[in-house]
Amino acid sequence: MSIRIIRTGSDPVLREVSKPVPQVTKAIEKLLDDMAETMYHADGVGLAAVQIGILKRLVVIDVGQGRIELINPVILEKRGSQRAFEGCLSLPGMRAEVTRAQWVKVRAMNRKGETFELEGTDLLARALQHEIDHLDGILFIDHVRPEDIVYETEGKNAR
Repeated sequence: MSIRIIRTGSDPVLREVSKPVPQVTKAIEKLLDDMAETMYHADGVGLAAVQIGILKRLVVIDVGQGRIELINPVILEKRGSQRAFEGCLSLPGMRAEVTRAQWVKVRAMNRKGETFELEGTDLLARALQHEIDHLDGILFIDHVRPEDIVYETEGKNAR
């Protein structure tokens, strides 16, 4: 496994739409492992392949319940509403209150190429929506007004 460089700020790759993974190969499995190692090293709860410059529809998430790997994830259903602060490994020092669905159902493939469905609430639902947004070139700041973004500088918050 390797720690990859996380693309940040206005890197144009973050606005690209990722392409579906046609089949799970050893290279895809290695990439999922590298993504997880990178996410844990950066103290994140999720990482999309695009964040390391790879335009493939791959996501890893761990909100404290163990690692979840998603290949070609699609949100099937959303319900309810929650509002909470979000940050992003690709936008260090920025956070904002984002409204997301309280519950989501997602379909994806696992590393064996098997299709499965996953339901998530609260933080898992938020992480699923946040990371799947990345696959479509959407950042959390796209869901808020610019004046609502909080910038953390030198240990102090500034707007």
